Formats: sequence, C-alpha cells, structure tokens
Amino acid sequence: MRSASVRALLVALLGLGLLPVPGSSQSVRQSGRSDAGMVSTAHPLATEAGVRMLELGGNAADAAVAAGFAIAVVEPTMNSIGGRNQILVRLPDGSFHGIDGTTQAPYDYDYDTAPRASYGYPVIGVPGAVAGLLKLHEEHGSLPLETVMAPAIDYAEQGYRVLPGDALRMAAGLEQAREFPGTVDAYYHGDGTPYLPGELLRQPDYARTLRRIARGGREIFYEGEIAQRMATDLQAHGSAVTLQAFRDYVAEDSRIVRGSYRGYELVGTDIPAAGALAIEALQILEHFDPSSMSEAEWFAVVGQALGIAAPELRRLGSDTAAARVTSKDWAREMAARIVAPGGGAERRAPGGGAPEPSEPAVIGEPDPHGLTHTTHLSTADAEGMFVALTQTLGPNMGSKVVTPGLGFLYASTLGGYLGPMAPGERARSNICPFMVLKDGEVILVLGAAGGRMIPPAVVHAVTRVIDFGLSLPQALEAPRAVGPAGGPLQVETTPDVGWTPEQLAEMRALGLELREVARPGAFGRVHGIQFDPASGTWVGAADPDWEGSARGPARRR
Repeated sequence: MRSASVRALLVALLGLGLLPVPGSSQSVRQSGRSDAGMVSTAHPLATEAGVRMLELGGNAADAAVAAGFAIAVVEPTMNSIGGRNQILVRLPDGSFHGIDGTTQAPYDYDYDTAPRASYGYPVIGVPGAVAGLLKLHEEHGSLPLETVMAPAIDYAEQGYRVLPGDALRMAAGLEQAREFPGTVDAYYHGDGTPYLPGELLRQPDYARTLRRIARGGREIFYEGEIAQRMATDLQAHGSAVTLQAFRDYVAEDSRIVRGSYRGYELVGTDIPAAGALAIEALQILEHFDPSSMSEAEWFAVVGQALGIAAPELRRLGSDTAAARVTSKDWAREMAARIVAPGGGAERRAPGGGAPEPSEPAVIGEPDPHGLTHTTHLSTADAEGMFVALTQTLGPNMGSKVVTPGLGFLYASTLGGYLGPMAPGERARSNICPFMVLKDGEVILVLGAAGGRMIPPAVVHAVTRVIDFGLSLPQALEAPRAVGPAGGPLQVETTPDVGWTPEQLAEMRALGLELREVARPGAFGRVHGIQFDPASGTWVGAADPDWEGSARGPARRR
C-alpha cells in the first residue's frame, strides 16, 4: 500500500503546479474563438460535452445541460447533482429567463432544534441541481435528454483522468470523508487513499444514477427509486430531509435584476443569487472616472464599491429591496462614501461629502488554501441563445456524504452552515450568473466560482473589458484586488497573473495598506464568453487561475 503521507505531498506539489500531470492526455485550451457558438467551463471534458451538443445541432441550452451534468462528474469537489445551481438564459428573441435550482430546507425544518454541524448528514438540504438542469432542458433545449446526458454518463462509466486541482481537494477532504463509506467507495482508492493527478477514476454507481435520470427525468430523482434511496439513507442518519421533502421540491423561475454601466445593460438573477450585488457595485463605480486615476487608485475604488455592496446581500429577497439597491439614486448615495486616494489627497465622487459609517463589509477574504468552492460555465449558440450557469456544493466536497450506491456528493446547506434557515427557505449565496449587453446585443456572458469572491471576480472582469478595453481573455489574466472601505486592500500576487512587485510598490506609495495573497484561484475563477456583433465571432475564456477550457464548434452548421 502506498504511503498516504507521500501521496499527500505529491498531490500538494501537483496542485501547486510544481510537478507535471502524469499520464494525462487532456489538452487544456483556456481560450477559443469561433463563428458557430462557444462553451467555456472549469474542466476540459465538460467543455467538450457542451461543444458536442452544438456540433450535433443542439442549442446553447443543450450545451449547458450537457456541460452541467458532465462538470458534476469530472469536477466533483466543486459541484454535484446533489448540489444547487442558478441559471440565466437569454433567448434569441431577446427575452431573459432565470432558473433557481437552489438547495432548500424541508417545509417542516426547525432550525432551533436541528443539530449543528459543519459537514455530514445534518447539513444536507433538498438538492436542486437536477431539477434546475432538467427545467433548462425541458423549457429551452432541443435534443433528447439521453443524448444530452450521454457524455456525463460516459465519463462516470469509462472514467476520467483526475486533474491536479481535484486531486488536491479530494486529499484535503479525506479526513472527514472517511467517516462515510459511500464517499470513500466513490472518490478514494480501496485502501482509503486519494487519487493522484492523472489517475483514472471510474464511478459505475454514478453512471447508473445518471442513466436512470436520463430515462426517468425529474420523477425518478424526486419521487421514484433514487428519491426513495436518498430519503432512506438520509433519514437513517439524522438528516431533516424526507421523501416528502424531495417530492415537494420544484425548480423555480428566478427574478431577473437589471442595471446599467456607462451605457451597457447589466442583467443577473436576484436572491438567492447575488446579481443585484454586482449591479450595485458597478453602478457605484459609474460615479468615478478611471481615466483620471492610476490603475492602483481605480482598483482601490473597485474594492470599496464591492465592500459597500456586500452587506446588502443579507437584506435582499423582495422586488422592493432589489429595486432599491439597483437604483441609480442608491448608487449615487453609496458612491459618496468612497475615498479615492491619490498623492496624499482624497478625491470623492462628485457631490460627495465625508464617507458615512457603514455596516462592516461581509465580502470575506481570499481563501488561503485555494479550496474556494463552486463552478461556473457559459454557453452560446449561433442562433443567439446564451446561458450562464453556476453550480455548487458549498465548501470543498460539500457535506462529504455520498449515499452508498448512488455515487454523488450532497451539498452543505443546513445545520448552521449558512446560518439560520426558515422552513422551505432556499440557500442564499454569492452565485452570480451575469450578462452584459450593448445596444441590445449580448457582449459578455459570465459568472464565477470562489465563494464570496464570486461577485468581485465578475465586477473585475466587466470593468476590465468596459473601462480598460481588454478582451475577455486579457481581462481574466489581469490581477484582482478586493478591499472594503477602511480595510486593507487584498491583492493578488499569484505568479504569472498577480500584481508585479513594481505595481505593489506603486500601491504602497499611494498610502494603501496591502495584504498579499499568492494562491491560485483565491480571487475567484471566471468562465465566460465575449461576443463581437460586428464580426459575429464568439471568444471564450477560461480563468487562467484554474484548469478549465473554452472552445467552439469547428464551423457553423
């Protein structure tokens, strides 16, 4: 038996990019260009699943569903069919639709009497990812469900090569995961050791589960055989989720939230997603002129705008609240709180007085271990349909629980993980599928992974494209900075994509307090698409801080 300590060391080195991936035949392309549509995801195999649907004549919804099921297999530490998703769709007729596949507390859930836990059965809520993906397919897809799910089934049945990042995260989750036999059986070797990067992981149980969904649809997962097996296991181990809770679950229509930024239209989804937060931050930034500032000054302003917007996430949840924080009047009021440093002076938004006290920002900090969670994918087709889809388990490997024989992980939702939750409440998160339009044409489709770094990553990408004139691939290569007003500016110093020592010296010369973070993926990971209406060309970009890819069909059908 191989030494677990040696294995952990190798996994850590591979995860940090210090060793090559052994035996991997995957070709990672992190940007792509096509005149026939585009797919961008956090894993090359998920990208290929989506592209295959476009090549078969399917649309962007088919590509997103195929990629969504596939990424739930090949990036299992970040998302799962036992997790949650938020989906934003723009149809060829110009209309927008949102789908809420968020995990939910049962209608008889009692937070006060529920056991407190950070992982395990008590944190499991009713999964929503399957319902969300199936709703997207039913309402907007064009290919048969069995065709769309075929790549995911194949990856689970035939196996896939584990990428370094997932190998690192599975090793990190081993101590807790070994408490659950179904999890060890699904994601670790028979001797209980983690997979090395490049090793082949086969999951026949997961393949059988997916094949049943492909044939039986929503009914089998939420009412039939799979639901019964889940409910029996969960109830036997103290979970609040019952068979009735599965039967009650419905993927709902999300509220669409809108805003604008320097003549561009912004579109996202509302609570339990964070589209309003990103819109609010951008509309605050609209009151400042980046051309009058150094890059360091501008991103100090960006950080403060994000810090001001972040607390609003707790108060959102109604049309009235969303309308308030996405209004121009609110943005003007909040902009007056921002201080833009420059040469020892303080430059404020026009008409702004001294910054007013505000609630402590809850934007959080970059994860120091590179384990920030969630995955995002974006798709587009030649007919003008676009999909932004974010899917998550919560923390690394979610609850750490797999029901024996089913093959997939459940998300963390209850038990105090997300704080108090009312009966039937859906989990609030920083998930942020997002689109940007100019003159009625979608020019950016994006979203991000990374927990509380998701809205900041989206905002950084948008301002880099609009204010700095970068292409989306260039924007994702640019360094990021996050810092609430009055706090240190957290700056990315990851090799190759972080701020240079010279830029850091410039920031310090402006009087900024800095906190350097050198960790891949710590500032969010964006996977998006840029469309050029003039040339009819799609450019896909996968965040260079991760292992994803972007590709379009070879030619227009």
